[in-house]
Amino acid sequence: MATRTGMNLGRDIDLDALPLRERKKIQTGIRIWNTAIALFAERGFDQVSVAEIAAAAEVSKMTVFNYFPSKEDLVMGPMEQHLDEPAEVVRERAPGTSAVAALREQYLSALERFDPATGLSDQQAALDVIRLVHHTPALLMRATAGFDHRAQSLLTAELLAQDPDHDELTARIAAAQLLATQLALTGENQRRMMAGESAADALPEALDRARRAFALVEHGLGDYCARTA
Repeated sequence: MATRTGMNLGRDIDLDALPLRERKKIQTGIRIWNTAIALFAERGFDQVSVAEIAAAAEVSKMTVFNYFPSKEDLVMGPMEQHLDEPAEVVRERAPGTSAVAALREQYLSALERFDPATGLSDQQAALDVIRLVHHTPALLMRATAGFDHRAQSLLTAELLAQDPDHDELTARIAAAQLLATQLALTGENQRRMMAGESAADALPEALDRARRAFALVEHGLGDYCARTA
């Protein structure tokens, strides 16, 4: 049975298919992560020590660091697993499929799964992570830097590698537009979840907004907002 975990923020793991040792290792990491997020949500990121997390999760402090090299990684590590996804989607798309179409379909599919990476998830752990990031300057800075630099660099490199003209400027602009579109959509979804909406109720409009947003990237802004007088 596939298990959706906070550790993976929406990526499914078939724990039953894994060897016992690997399964226990993943379960320990999940327990540490869930414990940390619950403590951070209750008391604040800066008010909880790694030693307290270890004690609550019934593991050693060293074990926590074996899974999460830093305290910030307890929040950001699982989120950062998604930074390479746009480049991966472009790399593995079917022949004849544009980069825009591939990323649009991947995002729509993730919305329909209520993948926390899209912001459209009312799982408590996902909501707690969003609040933590937005209320902790160090986490917000890291989240912004990761998206702006690492994700964009990876996508730019992939687009450039597949462009017959090897046009670096176009690759950079395309990557920036595509990632900014996803970021804007995800931010709006997060805002709605923070306001108390259910993911199921918000899904139809979220899907419509995503289709409209990717259409803008695909067809361009054209004469949008042209002054008439």
